[in-house]
Amino acid sequence: MPGILLTGASGKLGTQLRKVMSDSYAPTHQTLDLKNIQDVANYIKKNDVDTIVHCAAMTNVRLCEERREVAYEINVNGTRNLCRSLLQHNSKGYFIYVSTACVFRGDDPSKYYSEDDIPYPKNFYGLTKMLGEIVVRESCLKNLVIRTNFIERGKWPYPKAFTDRYATYLYSDQVAGAIAKLTEEISQGLVHVCGDERKSMYEFARLSDPDVQPMTLNDYSGPPLTVNMALTSTRIPKIKTF
Repeated sequence: MPGILLTGASGKLGTQLRKVMSDSYAPTHQTLDLKNIQDVANYIKKNDVDTIVHCAAMTNVRLCEERREVAYEINVNGTRNLCRSLLQHNSKGYFIYVSTACVFRGDDPSKYYSEDDIPYPKNFYGLTKMLGEIVVRESCLKNLVIRTNFIERGKWPYPKAFTDRYATYLYSDQVAGAIAKLTEEISQGLVHVCGDERKSMYEFARLSDPDVQPMTLNDYSGPPLTVNMALTSTRIPKIKTF
């Protein structure tokens, strides 16, 4: 019986997706090397995969900048390997690609980026995700590109959070639920899954971790960051975060 392949299943979003897509195949990166097209093709054929929900990616902005070849191999070529292998196995296959608000420049503090806005990444991570989108949308498969921004519930993973970096954040379980619903509906094209409020990273972090301390971009040293990651959608309703 055809099945769903979920990549990045051990990540923050993948962990939540496994709860709502319990019948999916969820290999670890040790089990399935997305950089190896033969491994990918064999896995898809062996498990008769007809749908892929692709969450796996190298997401650390600093690491992507420092190890560009690796980031490109995982985020772009890994996506290409999945698309090609699924298309070869099942030309009517369905590919869901989880992307990010970081495909946008994010320099306008008042802007809410919709599906109609033109991507213009500010760092190499955002560039690889934008290129991954292009790979998927030109793959000849039924496909859905989902841009989103999410945080795990619970304690903030860092001691500080930016007061001057903004997004329409959701929690990872909310995004997982939205993806599962869109997948069941066989939605296609491009859609933004986003919250109904723009908050700073610090404001959002304090909702679940009152001990987190404030910081600003002046305290930061590293690759350029997307400052305003606020999304809106012309296709689906925004999700109430609280």
